[in-house]
Amino acid sequence: MPDNLGAQPGSTPGAPAFERLCLIGIGLIGSSIAHIARQKALARTIVAMDVSADVRRRVAELGLADKVAETAEVAVHDADLVILCVPVGAIGEVARAIAPHLRDGAILSDVGSVKSAVIADVAPCLPKNVHFIPAHPVAGTEQSGPDAGFAALFRNRWCILTPPLEADPKAVARLAAFWTAAGANVEIMNPAHHDLVLAITSHVPHLIAYNIVGTAADLEEVTQSEVIKFSAGGFRDFTRIAASDPTMWRDVFLNNKEAVLEMLGRFNEDLTALQRMIRRGDGQGLFDLFTRTRAIRRGIIEQGQETAAPDFGRRKGEPNGD
Repeated sequence: MPDNLGAQPGSTPGAPAFERLCLIGIGLIGSSIAHIARQKALARTIVAMDVSADVRRRVAELGLADKVAETAEVAVHDADLVILCVPVGAIGEVARAIAPHLRDGAILSDVGSVKSAVIADVAPCLPKNVHFIPAHPVAGTEQSGPDAGFAALFRNRWCILTPPLEADPKAVARLAAFWTAAGANVEIMNPAHHDLVLAITSHVPHLIAYNIVGTAADLEEVTQSEVIKFSAGGFRDFTRIAASDPTMWRDVFLNNKEAVLEMLGRFNEDLTALQRMIRRGDGQGLFDLFTRTRAIRRGIIEQGQETAAPDFGRRKGEPNGD
């Protein structure tokens, strides 16, 4: 990535990255963007919109935005950066609604965990004078809603941009500079490759967590609360992941099903091999596998994406990279 990403034609030192930032969908990610945009003066004006009237009222109470709009069409008026922070399954519908109302030269982005399906759904409906640059900040917690956001969510986390081949390099650089200023590390990636990588690093782990906790919920009925009472650290970690927003994750699996199913196939093959080791008493095989997997954990710590402290090195409210 070039060193001068923050430089914009005609910009002056200290000027906001964007004149008018529009955030559609004010959950954890949307509210966190609002917090950091305010803290770092990344936009002169912040406009927020959510389909829930209760959320809109709460956004106004928290002072997350300068203006709170009741419709997406009104919210995007004159915005030079629009970020869709809605579930993946709703991005296409929102994009089609706002497309005629986007200003010339506006950048439209998103924060979804799936990219290929989003591009296929959104790109055809946009006018040629709008720069569509999908993005995925790889950060999150199990919390949701406008009260869940905080400015440090993106600090030292990765934000992956998946611009189409025809994307304007200057527009890509502006959006990259925005995320860099928000504290994230920016990476450019092919959309299909992004979906495959996230399938194994995020999507399948969530699916496994949902499944294990679901199994435990069934057992809970016959163990008289012992599953909860004697929860060990591993199970508690799974429950944290399984507490994530159900709408968001439903849409992720439905929109990245090819990559998820491919990774699940690989996982099932490896699980079968592990079953065989246990059945045959292959202690050396188990030891070698656990040694290899331990090295992955150390690599994550060495790259600064985690610490070796207890509880994953997180205090309450810190991002977990989900």
